[in-house]
Amino acid sequence: MAGMKFTKMHGLGNDYVYVNAFAERVGDAPSLARRVSDRHRGIGGDGLILIGPSSVGDVRMEMYNADGSRAEMCGNGLRCVAKYAFERRLVDGPEVSVETDAGLRRARCNLQDGTVRSVRVDMDVPAIAPESLPSTLQGERIVDHPLAIDGSTYNVTCVSLGNPHAVIFVDDLESIDLPRVGPRVENAAVFPRRINAHFARVDSPRHVTMRTWERGSGETNACGTGACAVGVAGVLCGRTMRSVIVTLPGGDLEIEWGADDHVFMTGPAEEVFTGEYLGGNR
Repeated sequence: MAGMKFTKMHGLGNDYVYVNAFAERVGDAPSLARRVSDRHRGIGGDGLILIGPSSVGDVRMEMYNADGSRAEMCGNGLRCVAKYAFERRLVDGPEVSVETDAGLRRARCNLQDGTVRSVRVDMDVPAIAPESLPSTLQGERIVDHPLAIDGSTYNVTCVSLGNPHAVIFVDDLESIDLPRVGPRVENAAVFPRRINAHFARVDSPRHVTMRTWERGSGETNACGTGACAVGVAGVLCGRTMRSVIVTLPGGDLEIEWGADDHVFMTGPAEEVFTGEYLGGNR
């Protein structure tokens, strides 16, 4: 019985099932994402990422969350796509251009003995206008804006890196009941397409620790675009410098909001295993 070949990869524990769409035919991708993401009956992961041909970049990245919903892009996933493309010789060199639903992103693979050890990605210019999320909140930007959730008020700062993020700075990160509060922020009425929710603690102007509730996947070990959003939000709120180390449960990312307004993210990409999925790919 022929199966669908796949590769399991992760960036700081934010794990996805990757399928080479140059070679594999995938029919009902949302259904497949739900099945392969199941950690008991499937392969297990935060979602499914298809790597296929692109008319504007070296490869195209098509991403589905664990619940089957389609996402614009993923920073940790993008680093893994760049590693996959270089090591599988889908590109000629360490520079990889990746088409996403949020636009074209450019990555550079940092090599050691011919193997990709980390990837630096130009995440483009962040958008901070409410309509870019989208959000029904009024004003030119959402910075430290009070949001009532279950009788508590949280000050949210919202940033889009091609996908939407709400950042909430807190003093006590461990006290946040993320499985309860996270989905309520995600599904707040002011965010009609839902939003990724991040709670962050500023340890110093150059270091932030964060936890993530990812839209469509729940609590995850890391979120690359979320870390970028935290870096931008820290500057907007006057809490951090433009270059910070962001610590997530899965590890550290280097985030820099450059003078040209582009956000750069540098972090690891790891391949775990390859295999064949026999559950069907349609």
